[in-house]
Amino acid sequence: MTIRQADDWDMHDDGGAPSANVESTIAAPVPIEGLRGKLTANAPLAKLVWFKTGGNADWLFEPADKEDLVEFLARLDGQMPVMALGLGSNMIIRDGGVPGVVVKLGKAFSNVEIGDDCRVSCDAGAHGILVSSAARDAGIAGLEFLRGIPGTVGGFVRMNGGAYGREVADILIDCDVIMPDGEWLTLPAADLDYSYRHSALPDGSVVMAARFQGAEGDPAIIGAEMDRIAEARENSQPLRTKTGGSTFKNPEGHKAWQLVDEAGCRGLMMGGAQVSEKHTNFLINTGTATSADIEGLGEEVKRRVYEHSGIQLEWEIQRVGRP
Repeated sequence: MTIRQADDWDMHDDGGAPSANVESTIAAPVPIEGLRGKLTANAPLAKLVWFKTGGNADWLFEPADKEDLVEFLARLDGQMPVMALGLGSNMIIRDGGVPGVVVKLGKAFSNVEIGDDCRVSCDAGAHGILVSSAARDAGIAGLEFLRGIPGTVGGFVRMNGGAYGREVADILIDCDVIMPDGEWLTLPAADLDYSYRHSALPDGSVVMAARFQGAEGDPAIIGAEMDRIAEARENSQPLRTKTGGSTFKNPEGHKAWQLVDEAGCRGLMMGGAQVSEKHTNFLINTGTATSADIEGLGEEVKRRVYEHSGIQLEWEIQRVGRP
């Protein structure tokens, strides 16, 4: 295994230029002998998240497979912060970067298998679209809503992701998790203490896989529901912009987008960040935003909503790293 140091070329997506990673003399956070993944120091993260903003990770580890990740985290032994990164769709990476190690799960973590009794087993890197499509093809209903979650299994298991009236807590049987010290646990859904967009999984733990329970269904009916969800998202959300998904949780008895709209925030801007004109619970990077612009705009929206309605909005988007 080789340690890499990312230089300035890695900050730009130039459509296929050769990698500008160079070997580094910087000390690795763990002994690297026998590890098979890619370990990069000072790794740019902006290109890995939907907002396309933010600083670098102190370290980025891209494991070769599950065994490689288990070994890496065991060697790390909880001595450094760890953050798992999926699609980066519901996240602000702050401009100061992320301390410790960011773990990026690639294609080796995207498997989906259909089991007996309408059970669907998924690796943490599998996209919601892939999981729901595999279930549809097998005639398994109940997972259609995953088509509407722009993320991976690891992310929406951790945050109890949901859409269109359902959430992960409704279908999760159990999940495999590596704890910060490298211990591997299989946790039943009840142990995650799910609430709205929240679980009891500790910081630094990494979801590796999950099992979901569906029910027998007609693939044609399941597919039609997935198409309905896809069309609803396309018509109502700014999917073709640099965004981070739903910004705020829906307060009890209210819709966040409506509160934001009624507070006069539709189209509100701060630097290069803007409240979407199409869906006011989405913030977008118009092209020049920093993460500070986006987070600052979100805080200003919260202030205006509270001033207008007396309701305190809570962030749904994760905000991580150094300011």
